[in-house]
Amino acid sequence: MSTSNLAITPALVAEHGLKPDEYQRILDLIGREPSLTELGIFSAMWNEHCSYKSSKKWLRTLPTTGPRVVVGPGENAGVVDINDGQVIVFKMESHNHPSYISPYQGAATGVGGILRDVFTMGARPVAALNALRFGAPDHPLTRHIVSGVVGGVGGYGNSFGVPTVGGEVNFDPSYNGNCLVNAFAAGLADADGIFLSEARGVGLPIVYLGSKTGRDGIHGATMASAEFGEDAEEKRPTVQIGDPFAEKLLLEACLELMASGAVVAIQDMGAAGLTCSAVEMGAKGDLGVELDLDKVPCREDGMTAYEMMLSESQERMLMVLHPEKEAEAEAIFRKWGLDFAVIGQTTDDLRFRVLHKGEIKADLPIKELGDQAPEYDRPWTQWSTGDDLPADAVDAPNDLGETLTKMLALPDMASRRWVWEQYDSLIQGNTAAGPGSDAAVVRVGHTGKALAFTLDVSPRYCHADPFEGGKQAVAECWRNLTATGAEPLAATDNLNFGNPEKPEIMGQLVGCIKGIGEACRALDFPIVSGNVSLYNETNGKGILPTPAMGGVGLMTDIATRATIGFKAAGEAIILIGETKGHLGQSIYLRDIVGVATADDRSAPPPVDLATEKLNGDFVRAEIRAGNLSAVHDLSDGGLYVALAEMAMAGGLGARIDAVHGEVPLHAWAFGEDQARYLVTLPQAGLEAFVERAAMLKISARLIGTTGGDELTLPGAAPISWTKLKTAHEGWFPAFMAADIV
Repeated sequence: MSTSNLAITPALVAEHGLKPDEYQRILDLIGREPSLTELGIFSAMWNEHCSYKSSKKWLRTLPTTGPRVVVGPGENAGVVDINDGQVIVFKMESHNHPSYISPYQGAATGVGGILRDVFTMGARPVAALNALRFGAPDHPLTRHIVSGVVGGVGGYGNSFGVPTVGGEVNFDPSYNGNCLVNAFAAGLADADGIFLSEARGVGLPIVYLGSKTGRDGIHGATMASAEFGEDAEEKRPTVQIGDPFAEKLLLEACLELMASGAVVAIQDMGAAGLTCSAVEMGAKGDLGVELDLDKVPCREDGMTAYEMMLSESQERMLMVLHPEKEAEAEAIFRKWGLDFAVIGQTTDDLRFRVLHKGEIKADLPIKELGDQAPEYDRPWTQWSTGDDLPADAVDAPNDLGETLTKMLALPDMASRRWVWEQYDSLIQGNTAAGPGSDAAVVRVGHTGKALAFTLDVSPRYCHADPFEGGKQAVAECWRNLTATGAEPLAATDNLNFGNPEKPEIMGQLVGCIKGIGEACRALDFPIVSGNVSLYNETNGKGILPTPAMGGVGLMTDIATRATIGFKAAGEAIILIGETKGHLGQSIYLRDIVGVATADDRSAPPPVDLATEKLNGDFVRAEIRAGNLSAVHDLSDGGLYVALAEMAMAGGLGARIDAVHGEVPLHAWAFGEDQARYLVTLPQAGLEAFVERAAMLKISARLIGTTGGDELTLPGAAPISWTKLKTAHEGWFPAFMAADIV
């Protein structure tokens, strides 16, 4: 964009995503009209993506501290203690808008960005996950977007060398014009080797590291803070281009440089590029920053100050270094074939000053740009929730076995093998449980410890009742970690919503955050990092509220971990937790009975957090004592789906007795009551197990026995687990081959 004699008009201000009152605030703040470069800087720093101006008020209500929390929200990633002088560093972040515009590059650079957030802290990445949400399968763009996004995730992660070990994939018409790509990464570090972004010391060199700056990604953060319209294709230049091989070099160079003792502060150049990284480093340290753009390594000729400040070219870092270590630091980066340039210094005047070709292109107050951006208390309306749906109000099918087979082949329930087989889940050699498990499990070297990772949310629950849906997202995340035997340590969140200027959408956000906060407090599961992605709307239609939760758990002894597959014939199958047959917002109601999500106002299953804690702590203790042979939590699809998943995973059938009591059989089979687990154990331990549960007043009912090649279920003809697996595995490959809608 040319900067010569360009007038700052209302139209230009609007193009930069700034409201008239925000522009007036800029005028009042600096006492003059901004230059184009300054307007671009304010646009980058004050958009939703960077400033959280609509959500900060509510994010402050979340619990963020705990005995294991080393670094909470506000840094590039959260840091949690895992004993023995080690920490796990993790975060989740969105790349939604770029992935819709350019699916491959949008997803690839989303993975690259979250990996940088982790190794910027001094951690070596050991695991990646992703939560992907696409439009309806019959939408003309869905197959194309799925192919591109999955290719981008795999292409970047596989090339970089991090195992992609789990995640979610779902479909819904609300994502037709706005897919969601939420990327999670975790890395290991020594507790005394964590690096922060706060600059300290005056007159220290500010160093640009990594790849050269180009014109890709300009206005990426601003684009991610606006709704889509008919012009989505025109926004393609705002999508960054990734190079995973360059990022791998950047990782090794950064970790080597950190070990040298040269680094004072470090910040990756993510959203808003050089602008955001420089401002945040200075503002956090109560320092000013002066940059000389003539020294920025560029890969394109004639780049303006505006373009350099707003470029979101990938694989770049900004550091503040100890001056006496500058030569050593440069030698390290040159060895790895990466750019190293001193482009500025810290100052004591709290100004953000940008020089280019002998001219001052920007001279702004840094605190107001950084940690004092606008904050809104937007109006919101309480989301009206529906009534409980009596199970007997829903007609029961004739054959529950046919229903189960159909359910396992639904787009939202079918195996995701087609997806995860494009990811390298085994690289680095530490993956003990990968995609398809309740939670992924990664060994911590040869320590005997392991870490569990999961991503969870049920958007249809959040749409029906944001508060209960927010609670359930946390509870399911916590439950999935528990089902492996891991102690849930902490969580990261990725809050995906529509336009917060609409009170009903803001009400969804507020309700979900309130539910998340209540659940995290009850389950001792603090939020240590995260991301908010708003304006996920196209032509005025918003997505379902999707507050994705990422959880991390610790196993002190990996030998005790649990898996979901049936292990041996003749073992007892126990259902932990009360089954009341809740059908509201269930997969069964939506996709089998045929109630469309938008029309279904039934209440989602209630979440009793005290029961979640009680049942989960009991199951985890039993796993660690070595009493259980298989464990699986119950979620989408209810009891029969969970039984089928355990049978398919273990290659072994089971016989289930009719123990549904007063609950209608179809509701007992497919209801989605919370706080439930299925466990198996040898018959010799059954009586003692039931007694231990009874002492804690935990419902633990014997419902059947493992064995044979078939699942024999009440209300269904016997069905082989191989037939179920064929149905389960078939949908995704056929869809991607265009054999089905």
